Amino acid sequence: MPNSVKYLIVAIITFIIGYLYLRTAYHASTDGYEQEVVLIVLGTIATMAVTASLINKQSEVELQKEQRVKIFDLKSDLYLDLINFIEKIITKGTIDDQDMVSLEFLTHKISIIASPEVLKEYSHLIETIKKVSLDHKITPLESDELSLQLAKLCGKIRYDLILKDTKAKEEIESLIENNIHKL
Repeated sequence: MPNSVKYLIVAIITFIIGYLYLRTAYHASTDGYEQEVVLIVLGTIATMAVTASLINKQSEVELQKEQRVKIFDLKSDLYLDLINFIEKIITKGTIDDQDMVSLEFLTHKISIIASPEVLKEYSHLIETIKKVSLDHKITPLESDELSLQLAKLCGKIRYDLILKDTKAKEEIESLIENNIHKL
């Protein structure tokens, strides 16, 4: 049960008990002045309970927002690191053992934060990299194959980071792949 619900329940219970006590005090008093003081106290308690509940809910929403922003930043940084890594090995034209170790640790980092769709497509990219790395050289044909796999992965990454519409997702993935084929 979230903390905001617990606080709200406690506030409601406190308000009800306070109301019952003050109502008893209100009916027990005979003077109009005493009754007005009791009503002021009752109003103050109600205002404090509602304000505390609203502030607590606002704090919870702000924390969730900050977490989403941090996760987005982490994801985007790691995805860009992956794209930069692929760019580096393609422009270098070779994949050495150090690159494979770097890829291994990048894979661990990505596996922490990536969505299942990204991880599935990422495994296809890893298979392609493993196949290309057998002779430690990247031919133009292998470079195209890597770029195509990366393009497919970028479609999934885009959906993971930004887009949540499945209809547009398929169209965007198709457009990304077509752009790579044109190159």
